[in-house]
Amino acid sequence: MTNEAVDPKNIYYPPGGILIWIIIFLELITFGVALIAMVYEGKANPVQFHNARLSLNVTYGTINTVFLLTSGFFMALSVKEVKLGGKQKLKKYLPATILFGSFFLLLKCLEYYEKIEAGFGMGHSTFFNYYWMLTLFHVVHVIVGLVILTSVYFGRHKQSTTIEDIEASAAFWHMCDLIWLLLFPVLYLFF
Repeated sequence: MTNEAVDPKNIYYPPGGILIWIIIFLELITFGVALIAMVYEGKANPVQFHNARLSLNVTYGTINTVFLLTSGFFMALSVKEVKLGGKQKLKKYLPATILFGSFFLLLKCLEYYEKIEAGFGMGHSTFFNYYWMLTLFHVVHVIVGLVILTSVYFGRHKQSTTIEDIEASAAFWHMCDLIWLLLFPVLYLFF
């Protein structure tokens, strides 16, 4: 056993700081409760939920999953590069993070347009009420995440931007990935 001192900050303060993790846990609980309620409703109305789910485009959902996972991969590389070489390394991978997040939004907008054109708006059915509520809430998170990432990218030259800021933005972005990984199978595959 070594006699190295343990930095208590590493134990009590996760990457990005404790506040971002409180926010992440609250958001995950919120989405989790909504997903549990949706599954409960789906068990009560299995035929309606199954038929409604069949009108979703699984290919869009799958491509969007790839977009967000790719974006999350580039975010992880961004944090790694910053830790190895400083804030200037953000210019290497953070633009790809933002680009793939934007691709997600563009494809989601196309999907929304097609659903509205087909008459599957809010109020169409219980399934679509959940679909719109969950996916729009997620889209808001993605938009907020992209705003945060863009501000970190353009603020990388400022002294006030710290590694904690970058880690907090990464944690928020990975939360968006995780929430989508929960939404995609429940909405597009299970019913």
